[in-house]
Amino acid sequence: MMVPDVRWTMGLSLLVLLGVIGSSSGVTIMSIDFGSEWIKVAVVAPGVPMEIVLNKESKRKTPGALSFRNGERTFGEDALTTGIRFPANNYFYLLDLLGKKIDNPIVELYKKRFPYYNIEADPERGTVVFRHNDDTLYTVEELIAQMLAYAKDMAMAHTEQRIKDCVITVPPFFNQVERRAMLTAAELAGLKVLSLMSTNAAVALNYGMFRRKEINATAHNILFYDMGASSTIATIVSYQTVKTKDRGYTETNPQVTVLGLGYDRTLGGMEMQMRLRDYLAKKFNEIKKTPNNVLESPRALAKLMKEAGRLKKVLSANSEHLSQIEGLLDEEDFRLHVNREEFEGLCTELFERVQAPIDAALISAAMDISAIDQFIIVGGATRIPKIQSILQGVWGRELGKNINADEAAAMGAVYRAADLGQGFKVKKFHVKEAVVFPIEVDFERHVENDDGSTSTKVVKRSLFAFGNNYPQKKVMTFNKHTADFSFYVNYGDLSQLSKEELRNANAENISHVLVSGVTSAFQKHQQEGSEPKGIKAHFNMDDSGVLALSMMEAVFEKSVLVEEDKPKEEESTLSKLGAEQEREGGEKEESEDAEGKENKTEDNTEKEQDGDNQAKKENKEDKKDDQKTDKKEKEEDEKKSGTDKKKEGEKELKPKQITVKEELNMTITHLDVPDMTEEQMAASKKKLEDINAAERARHEREAARNNLESYILDAQDKLYQDDYEQASTDDQRVAIREMCSTLDEWIYDEGADMEASVYKEKFKELSKLFEPIKQRVYEHLNRPEAVQALTDMMNKSSEFVQRARVAPPELQFFTDVEIDTMDKLIVDTQKWLEDKEEQQQAQALSDDPKLKLNDIGEKLGALDREIKYLVNKAKITKAKKDKEAAEAKAKAKAEKEAKETGKKKNNTDNSKSSKNKSGGETKPDTEQKDTNEKIVTEEEPKVQENADSPYVFEEESEENNSEEDRRKEDIDVENEEDDDKSSHVEL
Repeated sequence: MMVPDVRWTMGLSLLVLLGVIGSSSGVTIMSIDFGSEWIKVAVVAPGVPMEIVLNKESKRKTPGALSFRNGERTFGEDALTTGIRFPANNYFYLLDLLGKKIDNPIVELYKKRFPYYNIEADPERGTVVFRHNDDTLYTVEELIAQMLAYAKDMAMAHTEQRIKDCVITVPPFFNQVERRAMLTAAELAGLKVLSLMSTNAAVALNYGMFRRKEINATAHNILFYDMGASSTIATIVSYQTVKTKDRGYTETNPQVTVLGLGYDRTLGGMEMQMRLRDYLAKKFNEIKKTPNNVLESPRALAKLMKEAGRLKKVLSANSEHLSQIEGLLDEEDFRLHVNREEFEGLCTELFERVQAPIDAALISAAMDISAIDQFIIVGGATRIPKIQSILQGVWGRELGKNINADEAAAMGAVYRAADLGQGFKVKKFHVKEAVVFPIEVDFERHVENDDGSTSTKVVKRSLFAFGNNYPQKKVMTFNKHTADFSFYVNYGDLSQLSKEELRNANAENISHVLVSGVTSAFQKHQQEGSEPKGIKAHFNMDDSGVLALSMMEAVFEKSVLVEEDKPKEEESTLSKLGAEQEREGGEKEESEDAEGKENKTEDNTEKEQDGDNQAKKENKEDKKDDQKTDKKEKEEDEKKSGTDKKKEGEKELKPKQITVKEELNMTITHLDVPDMTEEQMAASKKKLEDINAAERARHEREAARNNLESYILDAQDKLYQDDYEQASTDDQRVAIREMCSTLDEWIYDEGADMEASVYKEKFKELSKLFEPIKQRVYEHLNRPEAVQALTDMMNKSSEFVQRARVAPPELQFFTDVEIDTMDKLIVDTQKWLEDKEEQQQAQALSDDPKLKLNDIGEKLGALDREIKYLVNKAKITKAKKDKEAAEAKAKAKAEKEAKETGKKKNNTDNSKSSKNKSGGETKPDTEQKDTNEKIVTEEEPKVQENADSPYVFEEESEENNSEEDRRKEDIDVENEEDDDKSSHVEL
């Protein structure tokens, strides 16, 4: 058995401490900035500020890549390295494919950029599926889920805590199906998403949270221009303080509101990189070093893609650079000088599209660029000089670069995560994102024509208009439906989008809702005489920007007679007004008229408010009924007693309107891209769990193999050292060397790929021979230091006992039994040590030791416990005596002063009596202030150091651990005594 290192220290009391460190159960939350090319992770944990997580290469961002090769899964830089040799096994730039059908133009562009992937359509959902091999298919959600899980593992390794809650960033132009697909991927990864957050809002929050003091009631408008790997986003936001009411208190906090948005889904650094790649491929083909076309080789394309990315970065800082690739195709190298002008010439068309998102953002915000206070650039592609030059020309002033272009979104999102999560309290900073794709409700209505015939007309009503802020709840009321019906939730007016973007976004129908149970509900309540008030649909656009229909309900009103007390006096006007306001319930309900009236929707921050008002009314009725019952009982008592008193009031029946709600059934069918079914989710989770289990088994196998290999090398090396030769016999060394030689050959031959259990068994067999020798060496090397520590302990303890015996009576804190017990323990320990040392010297070093470190540690522990017992007893006894002395002194002084005060009072009374007898007038006494008459309560005396004390020992903070119950009974511990914090005690 391997023995851990032990540090032996000398002192008055030697403590052997065993530290048990447990994992923290504190709450830790993270954010994941999931981009097309890079993944950035930030965390916030108890005691840890908001910070970016470092990956295993100690870098602050990780490539969003995943690869499979020979049953091994790799991420990040390792995945890109695998992708150079096996491009089809490496998956990256997956964000653009999320929630897309196979016929989407973005998918077609992806297949054109990376022709070596085998992409198929999901037979049930029509979405993108990668065929990895004949037996394995991966959906985009499954691949992204594995990357999200890897991000979680990085955060857990960084904080050494378990993490589940997170905020994930998505592009603001993500529609409903794309957002739902990201939430599905997060669920497959085992993450609890507190919120999806748009990247532009996260950047704006990061900028504002460090500038809280600069934000006031005056709006401050900033334009953020973010050009990333695959898209470009221009966002206009406004910063100002707003007043909000929370739990009855009004607070003023800063708020960032998205006012305008413009974007280009395909304009980014990757498109520029692709053009550089194709340019390098064209130049290589023109050289004709090989008859093969470089564009037809997946491996060559992967090498060109990597070089194009490096070249793009270099040309942002240098005017020209030498591009070179070794063994590009058919073992032929490639070298080419490329300058910045050539690169800009390749991207001329792209540079012409740089200003368009800015114009779109200004139009959507109904603003002119002169109303913008700052223009801040974000994103890696904005480092390209030509991009900055164009933006400089549009803005006309210095561009703002005072924000981290790579990490701003991740840091803003983790602040949002801390605000939404449990266990953290951050300064409030409200975020209001904007709806990019307006949403409307379409339903059919039957109308009568002039000729008496009926026809069907489609009515469209806006639910969330373009630019509406969310999160937000709305209620739409259908007034004319008395039977089961259905309606559609669709995207609204998208005239602000180009035809190309309409195809890319696939912004068509969202869902179909079938409402059932309407007919039976109306029949039931009409029979009861209720009046229908419409059918309410409760919609909610949450923090993630995902629309949900939470409930459908039919609302009715009916009149009931309620018995009430008739008041003696006429109610005042103010009383009537207050009662009327109570009956109204405080919230006005606007309806969506099916007859084609103006569309009216209402914000409903409390969906159950009507129910609450009804509950209040019913409570009032109950109170009135109780009052009525009490009065009746009182009247009966009066009659029995013979009194004939007039009743205080009369009873009357009054009509009262009550609201009745009945929840309806609804069936929602998604028309854009169907969500994964429960069976599909279960199958995907099992697939990912199988991959994780195989990966864990591989890691365990590699660790076991590495441990065995290292142990073999360690044993072979140490057997030639003098200490190990002395601690072993010739036969033992020969047996160990033979086994090491056998295992060394086996591990590189037939044992190269065995299960972890096989390697562990071989390790156990070898350690059974080698560990006893290793243990003896360890004992021999550390024994002198341990023996010296025990000897010093006994010497100091003996000195302590001798001083205790000769201490003066007032410092005698210990009984003779206690002193004798301590003395006997020292003598017994000394004898034990001498016997063991004699036995150890009589045997060879290759034999098992007689004097072991564990035994020495036990003797040290016994002495330590006895010393600490005596130390604690002396401390408590001394403090108790000092306290008793102080209390006695204070009591005596108080009695003396009280006696003197009584004597003076008697003298004064005698003087007054004498004067009264003589007929003289008595003059009032003048009060005299005498500081000596005040009773002073002295503080508890502090223990002072005394150099003349027979012996002085240090106070130990450890509690008495003596196992002898008799010592515990001798000491009376009081709470006041525990408060003594003196560093020394005198005896």
